[in-house]
Amino acid sequence: MKDKEIREAIESEENRQKEGLELIPSENYVSKDILTALGSAFTNKYSEGYPGNRYYGGQEFTDEVENIAIDRAKKIFNCKFANVQPLSGAPANIATYFALLEPGDTILGMDLSHGGHLTHGHPVTSATKIFRFVRYHMKDIETGEIDYDELEKIADKEKPKMILAGFSAYSRELDYKRFASIGKKIRAYTVADIAHVAGLIAGGVSENPFDSGFDVITSTTHKTLRGPRGGMILTRENGEISKKIDKSVFPGLQGGPHMNNIAAKAVCFGEALKPSFKEYAGQILKNAKAMEEVLRKRNVKMIGGGTSNHLILADVHGSLGVTGGEAEKVLDEIGITVNKNVIADDKLPPKDPSGIRFGTPAMTTRGFKENESKEVAELMIDALENRNDAKKKEEIREKVRNLAEEFPIPESF
Repeated sequence: MKDKEIREAIESEENRQKEGLELIPSENYVSKDILTALGSAFTNKYSEGYPGNRYYGGQEFTDEVENIAIDRAKKIFNCKFANVQPLSGAPANIATYFALLEPGDTILGMDLSHGGHLTHGHPVTSATKIFRFVRYHMKDIETGEIDYDELEKIADKEKPKMILAGFSAYSRELDYKRFASIGKKIRAYTVADIAHVAGLIAGGVSENPFDSGFDVITSTTHKTLRGPRGGMILTRENGEISKKIDKSVFPGLQGGPHMNNIAAKAVCFGEALKPSFKEYAGQILKNAKAMEEVLRKRNVKMIGGGTSNHLILADVHGSLGVTGGEAEKVLDEIGITVNKNVIADDKLPPKDPSGIRFGTPAMTTRGFKENESKEVAELMIDALENRNDAKKKEEIREKVRNLAEEFPIPESF
């Protein structure tokens, strides 16, 4: 690369990833094949429309890769329709809202502080200016159980046209059957945002919402699915709902799709269909449970009491006397990347909350098993307990470097 400034920034980021450990649960490492697709000649091509119905010429190979991506996505999630054009998860959600609802309609989603996502109804998002959102919560932050009785009461009272099941910081399984039952009762669309657990579903270690009768699934293609940054929308059947979604994505929300990204999605889906991906998904869960064991032993409070998926939300302020923002910085110093995160009914501000969020997808990609996961959890707590001891932190940093060197980032899966 001739651009020295950007080349050096890329090299520095590569070194940061190689020498440290990524524990942000929404991050992962992609294969060299995916990076090749992202940097391919498809970057140059405009492809407004859908396969067989484009607005520009020269679409023979764009149609081919998009059809491959669609077919593979349908096979993974056992459904009849897939739109792989959404640029990411938030656009996929917004496109789904516009496809199925009218302005002013009500959507029932999880409260952000109890684990939901911004697009599920937080007031800062543009969607709240168009649709009316009401929220459900956890019944008990000690167990993480969603208050399904509250959810049903809200649904009966508010009559939402759509019920969202999904999260960005929730460490337990969702009862999709209960969601679907409530949705059917009030004749609401049921939409599962599986952005965080798509890879776990693809690997057969987490429930597929379609098996419970959900109408729509939205997702990212990165995170546990280990693909490029992007989004997709799936429907159980190929009918009126899918037609509305296609129209909502293009021309409703987006113009030309990013064909290099769609090619990379196709590669990602191909990797997820390999038998080894099931082993990977299972190991993610084992590693998360191993970390949970260490945190419990060392008296670090976990929201929801632990984890049933790939992520843990820890109350470091209540347990260790350090804010989430401070903890994030300390762990950065030793080469472990997490993110500060609000916890349920947090008394601290969102920019420096009580919790940190971390997970196991990326380090599982590097080959970590339970013993290494326990070691990482121990190092994290050691660093936070000794956050004012520069010598101790450097000793921990060296241990992190050694782990990263022992388990290099793989180029293929």
